[in-house]
Amino acid sequence: MAEYKKILIAEDSSVIQNLTKKILEMQNYHIESVKNGVQVLEKLEKNSFDVILLDINMPKMGGMECARKVRDLKDDAKKNIPIIAVTGNAMNYSMKDFKEVGINEFITKPLDFDALVNLVKEYTK
Repeated sequence: MAEYKKILIAEDSSVIQNLTKKILEMQNYHIESVKNGVQVLEKLEKNSFDVILLDINMPKMGGMECARKVRDLKDDAKKNIPIIAVTGNAMNYSMKDFKEVGINEFITKPLDFDALVNLVKEYTK
């Protein structure tokens, strides 16, 4: 039996979080979810993940700051987890902005769930 790939969803919208979780679970991913960047870092203290889906605009700590902090972790495996930004404000950022904080890819809201699944599959091969 193949091991489940673990995805961490950081999204403050319960609707988007739940839809994303259901769709990825149908693809046989194990999902954990949090509401802000502070909780991402707390999850990473005790767990490892194959991909982080990271909303850019969240309370307490947004995605850009969170991505920077993930990339500064001491654990090599954890600091190199692929990060996919999820944003409704893609026009406010360039790919260069995302790359500078360590984000691998981004996808815009409203989410195209087929594109999201394909992106997650690409990073969990």
